[in-house]
Amino acid sequence: MSPNAQREASRDERGRPPDCLRLLLDRFDPSVIDVPEGRARIRIVFTDEGEWDVIAADGGARITPARTALEADATLTAPRLTWERIAADLRGGMDAYRAGRLVIRHNLNLGVGFLAATSGITGPRRLRFERIDTDSGKISILSAGEGKAVICIHGLGATKGSFLPTVAALSDQFRVISLDLPGFGDSTKPILAPYHPPFFARAVVDLMKAMGLRRAHMIGNSMGGRVALELGLRHADRVGRIVLLAPSLAWRRERPWAPLVRLLRPELGLLQITPRPVVEQVVRRMIPGAGTSWVQAGVDEFLRAYLTPRGRMAFYAAARQIYLEEPHGAKGFWTRLQKMEPETLFVWGKRDTLVPVGFAAHVKQALPSALHLELDCGHVPQLERPVETHGAIGGFLKHGVGA
Repeated sequence: MSPNAQREASRDERGRPPDCLRLLLDRFDPSVIDVPEGRARIRIVFTDEGEWDVIAADGGARITPARTALEADATLTAPRLTWERIAADLRGGMDAYRAGRLVIRHNLNLGVGFLAATSGITGPRRLRFERIDTDSGKISILSAGEGKAVICIHGLGATKGSFLPTVAALSDQFRVISLDLPGFGDSTKPILAPYHPPFFARAVVDLMKAMGLRRAHMIGNSMGGRVALELGLRHADRVGRIVLLAPSLAWRRERPWAPLVRLLRPELGLLQITPRPVVEQVVRRMIPGAGTSWVQAGVDEFLRAYLTPRGRMAFYAAARQIYLEEPHGAKGFWTRLQKMEPETLFVWGKRDTLVPVGFAAHVKQALPSALHLELDCGHVPQLERPVETHGAIGGFLKHGVGA
C-alpha cells in the first residue's frame, strides 16, 4: 500500500465509529427512551481514545464524530474494554454504571435512557422512560417489572434517578415505578402550585389513574417519605404498604425562623441571584456520599432543574412547606400520624444529619404498629446501603408487619 493510501486508510479508521458502539446503535429502541425536546445529543467518550455523538431524534439514532464545540445533553464515559463489555452483555450498561466503571454526567434521564434503549433487553424487566399525561400535568417516570405496583417518590431536590437501584432490585418481584414529582426532574413545573404534601399526593394519585393502577405500595425517601405518608392519610384506599426511607417529618422543636420564612415568597426563585459555582458547592454538601458517581449524578440532576426559574421556585416552595409544617393541633402532622391505616416500615440512617434517628422514638409513640430498621448510613439508604435496604423492603412488601 502506498503512503498516500495508508494515510487515507488511517483517516477512514479514525472517522469510523468503534464496532461496539455501532452494535449498541443497531439495538437502539426509541420506545424506551424519553427525549423531552424531541432531539438530544448524547456524547459517548472512550477514555483517552476519542468521542462520538449519538443524535437521538425522529424515533431513531445516528452516530457522528463528536462536535465538542456543541454542548452535549448527556455524556457517558468509560474505557474501551467497558464499552465492549456493555455491547456484549445485555445487562452490561447498567451493571457498569452501578459499579462505577461508566460515568454519566449532565442529564441522567437521557444517559440511563440511552443504556436502556441500546440494551437489547426485552420483556417486563426492561427499563423504560416515558412521560405520562395526567390531570396534574405531564409526569416523567422510569419503570420496570410486572406484578403488584410499587411507586417510588424522591426527596427534595432529587429526581426519579435516585431510585434506580431500587427499580433494579425489586423489578423481578414487582412493577416498580419511580416518578419525578411536579416541579422536579422532567415533570411539569406549574408556577403557582403549593408544592406541599397534599399537592404532591394528588399528583401521585393522578398518575395512578392515568396508568390504570387501582392500588400501589409506596416507597418514599426524605420529602418523598412525607408524601408517601400523606398518601396513606388521605388516600388509604389506594395504598398498600408504605416504606419510609429517612422520611422528612414535621419539626417538633422550636422553629425560630418561622416568622421570617413565612414572609419569604417562593416566587423569588424565578430570579437567579446566586452564581452556579456557589450553588453547586452548597449542593455537594447537602447530598450524602454514596460513591463519587452517585454524588455527581445527584448534583447534576438537582442543578438541571434548579437552574431553571420554575425549578428554583418549586424547590423553594417545597423547602418552605417542610420547615413551616405544623407539628401539633387538630391538623398537625404528629396528631394526624396517629390515624395512619396502611402498614408502614421506617428505615433510619444512624449517621443521618438531616432526619436524625432520634425521630424514631416519636414515631413509635404516635404509631406503635410501625416497623423500624436502623442502618449504618446517612440520608439515602437505597444508595448507601442498597443490599440491606432492598432486602428489607422486599420482605416487608411481600409479607408485611406480621412477617
